[in-house]
Amino acid sequence: MKWNSKILYAPIGWALHLLTLMPWWVLYLHADVFYFFVYYLIGYRKKVVRQNLAESFPSKSDQERKTIEKEFYHHFTDYFVETIKLLHISDEEMRKRMVFHNAHVIDEAFDNNQSIILYAAHYGNWEWVTSVTLWFDSEGHRNNVQGQVYQPLENEWFDKFFLKMRQRFNTVCISWKTILREMITREREGAHLGIGFIADQHPQPNDQEHVLDFLNHPTAFLTGAEAIGRKLHCRAAFFDVRKVKRGHYECTLVPMSDDIAAEPRGSITTRYARLLEQRIQAEPSYWLWTHKRWKRPVTFPEGYNKDNEIEFYSK
Repeated sequence: MKWNSKILYAPIGWALHLLTLMPWWVLYLHADVFYFFVYYLIGYRKKVVRQNLAESFPSKSDQERKTIEKEFYHHFTDYFVETIKLLHISDEEMRKRMVFHNAHVIDEAFDNNQSIILYAAHYGNWEWVTSVTLWFDSEGHRNNVQGQVYQPLENEWFDKFFLKMRQRFNTVCISWKTILREMITREREGAHLGIGFIADQHPQPNDQEHVLDFLNHPTAFLTGAEAIGRKLHCRAAFFDVRKVKRGHYECTLVPMSDDIAAEPRGSITTRYARLLEQRIQAEPSYWLWTHKRWKRPVTFPEGYNKDNEIEFYSK
């Protein structure tokens, strides 16, 4: 990192560290102020959010969508202060605020000499999901690796800053460009991985082979996680996150397969999409609606419909 970048961004780092030392009520007071600026004064991506909600929930009234919109922005600013709190939060407090159920599915994979693909999404506080290491037998499986796939940020200072938070609970961050090679290498060394994929991003234009009816849109889904899991005979599970109240979440690991390679092709990606859609429809305010998920429109392939989608893509 260039020295001038360090000087330029150092005050930001100091300010964020100072902010995270404050008690929760002060943090959430800041979040309320941020909400006022982001929603009422700046209107950050409000047009995108409104369009996404209108297209995803056409049967809801304008007032119902407006309520979701405001709840989303409140959650969005809460997410910011909760995430930077990772700089100083203790393991004990994290366990109280992010409660996991069914984390033993990771132990079961490792006990069976398998890696496990953990499907996540931009829902709830996805940065806190990395604390799953506090809930399975990390000591008994210390030779294995718990981590997440990430896309390095262009700004080197911010990339290092976020990596520090994301690796707070003894996880590793592996670039999406090298994840397959890393997993093969570690498997050959006798280590297995519990690796998280945030799989609700829009694929690149050359990777739009799996299009599903999702939230009332033709939606292309990333298939890379399933392809890796199929190649390495991984298990698969879904992080089903629920916001209990401000600053408190629960996450249930929903098993999807004991061996991805034994499943019909495309079925794991489809199951992930359906589980995520169910969660969003149940509590829509906690998905990342500012994301331009449908900025590159796609079309359903000929012969596809929602009732036959698993059979359709397994051909």
